[in-house]
Amino acid sequence: MIIITNMTTTTSTITLYDRVTELKAFDQAKTGVQGLVDAGIRYVPRIFINQPETIQKASTSIELPVIDLGSTDRASVVEKIRVASENIGLFQVVNHGIPLSVMHETLQGIRRFHEQDVENKKRFYSRDASRTVVYNSNFDLYTSPAANWRDTYFSFMAPSPPKVEELPEVCRDIQIEYSNHVLKLGGLLFRLISEALGLKPNHLGDMECDKALTFVGHCYPACPQPDLTMGATKHTDDGFLTVLLQDDIGGLQILHQNQWVDVPPTPGALVINIGDLLQMISNDKMKSVEHRVVANEKGPRVSVACFFSSSLAASMKVYGPIKELLSDENPPRYRETTVHDYVQYSFSKGLDGAPHLLHLKL
Repeated sequence: MIIITNMTTTTSTITLYDRVTELKAFDQAKTGVQGLVDAGIRYVPRIFINQPETIQKASTSIELPVIDLGSTDRASVVEKIRVASENIGLFQVVNHGIPLSVMHETLQGIRRFHEQDVENKKRFYSRDASRTVVYNSNFDLYTSPAANWRDTYFSFMAPSPPKVEELPEVCRDIQIEYSNHVLKLGGLLFRLISEALGLKPNHLGDMECDKALTFVGHCYPACPQPDLTMGATKHTDDGFLTVLLQDDIGGLQILHQNQWVDVPPTPGALVINIGDLLQMISNDKMKSVEHRVVANEKGPRVSVACFFSSSLAASMKVYGPIKELLSDENPPRYRETTVHDYVQYSFSKGLDGAPHLLHLKL
């Protein structure tokens, strides 16, 4: 186990420390990782230190698909999405209809939120993930093996967005504008994915896969010892689809053919990744990609992930493998669930590195 001894990093036998007390002290400060960096910390606190095997270096690179949504060859776009969704679980899109100025200002807005006066930020600090507007560090702080070097602000933006005055003043206008753009883009993406599954264009839309949106603004502050911790440990996303906007620092990696692969930022592009619920309803035809974010000496890295999912909002609608995709040769591989129940299970497990979809396997 890696510990800190006399302010130097060494490998030693397990040294017991009161982890819960240190977690509570960090949590109750309500200043997050950014607060540690602002205080001039030079060493990663023990609560953030990962076991070495969690942080293997990226060992390969592949050319990740960049799909032009402005193309007039719809059949080619659908085929590229099908191949990427089945084989990788991730692709990038350009000519997606969201102006570069809106993308830039969205990242700036989230940076302003995380770098604003601490007392203003504390007003939003909560561990209640069902609240419409929440800021905290590590939703799974008390259950994960090690905390991640990351602070997060999130809110539900559809179908029932917060009142404007409930959103943080430093980012509310651009957050609303960007979310509206992403909802429109989601409608297009779900039509294309429906066709990629061999279904009618409106199939996933009629299933309401594109109706709920959760807006998540991450901040990964500069880390003094990036080899000891992670920005986000290995996980899959529990929703249907994720639209990721990232700045130019990078750090996102996907697990492809048992190798970690960098997903470097492409100027003007958005990263689209398949989530657990889309893998489940497609009966494993599409792949929910395992990914992580490495810590970095440079920072802060800022990203905005928009999840097409109603998350922990109350929901009665039941989802299971789409009947049109099933046959005697391809029987259902998952049991049915509501979005709420699956996300609640996923939240309870945290970023533990285990595939949460196994919970629904038949």
